Amino acid sequence: MVSFSSLFVAIAAVSGAYAAPANVTEGFELMARAGTPSSSGTNNGYFYSWWTDGAGTATYTNNAGGQYTLTWSGNNGNLVGGKGWNPGTNTRVINYSGTYNPNGNSYLAVYGWTRSPLIEYYVVESYGSFNPSSAAAKKGSVTCNGASYDILQTTRTNQPSIDGTQTFQQFWSVRNPKKNPGGAISGTVDTGCHFTAWKNVGMNLGTNHNYQIVATEGYFSSGTATITVS
Repeated sequence: MVSFSSLFVAIAAVSGAYAAPANVTEGFELMARAGTPSSSGTNNGYFYSWWTDGAGTATYTNNAGGQYTLTWSGNNGNLVGGKGWNPGTNTRVINYSGTYNPNGNSYLAVYGWTRSPLIEYYVVESYGSFNPSSAAAKKGSVTCNGASYDILQTTRTNQPSIDGTQTFQQFWSVRNPKKNPGGAISGTVDTGCHFTAWKNVGMNLGTNHNYQIVATEGYFSSGTATITVS
């Protein structure tokens, strides 16, 4: 399995490129870890992706429909999980709701990949103690669904990706101000609004979409999240 490589490592900041977990149906040898093993696949009509480096204690659970629960503790290691679709699209309007309670470095984001070219992207709705936009080059701003977002871009050099170790671009929209964590949270992300804004500043996604999920990530932190995606 390809490990989760983060912006904490790359630029001492928020998480960066995390690779698609190997699908257990494709011969992935499950490694012993605290909590649930890394995996991806389908559940109740949704694609899910879950990865942990095993350094902390974490449990990812697929619930009914588009809901998942993630708990993590130990203030150690890196983990990410969420539900959505595979493949993603350029026009999907994503709704999410639930609870998000991070303690430390974490974020809640629409997250995905494209190929041709290989691009990793994030629409960050909320985050814990670190603002990811402070560690990337700002390219502009956009208003989507009545909220303002900073548009940012970073480069990952020889890092894990859905296609193995590669050099690729990361595209970001970071909500400003963020939705406050620490309890109930909900919102709508019009991916087409963000993707068009990125294109307008010269940030072009690939023509071939891979997965597109609402992800909860934790890095050397702890917390809980129960999120429903639709």
